[in-house]
Amino acid sequence: MSAKNKEIVEKVNASFAEGGVEGFLSFCADDVTWTMIGNKTTKGKQAIREWMASMDMEPPAFTVENVIAEGDFVTAYGDMTMKEKDGKIVPYSFCDIYRFRNGKIAEMNSFVIKTEAKAETASGA
Repeated sequence: MSAKNKEIVEKVNASFAEGGVEGFLSFCADDVTWTMIGNKTTKGKQAIREWMASMDMEPPAFTVENVIAEGDFVTAYGDMTMKEKDGKIVPYSFCDIYRFRNGKIAEMNSFVIKTEAKAETASGA
C-alpha cells in the first residue's frame, strides 16, 4: 500500500503545480482534514475548495526533494516560492504529511516556513 500511496502523493503534487485543487481533492476522502500547522485546520472537500479559492493567488512553484512512504503515511518535503499580492516572490520550505484511509487521503498536515533564497544564503548576501 505504501507504493500506491506514494504514487497518489506524486499525482497530488503534480496537480498543485498546475494550480488544480480538484486533482488534489479527487484523491481525498469526503471528510478529509487539512491542517496548516500554526495557521488553520480545514475539514471536508467543499471547505478546502472554498479556502483555496479565497486565497486569490498564483499557484506556488515548488520542488519536491523527497517522498517517503510507510504504511498509511506519506511525507513529501521540499522548497517552493509564492508570489505575494505585492508581486514579491518569497521562498519557503515545506513538509506535508499525509495519512491515508481506504486508499484516500484522510488527513494532511502541512508545515510551511519562510526561508531565505538559496542563492542569497550561498553567497552570504
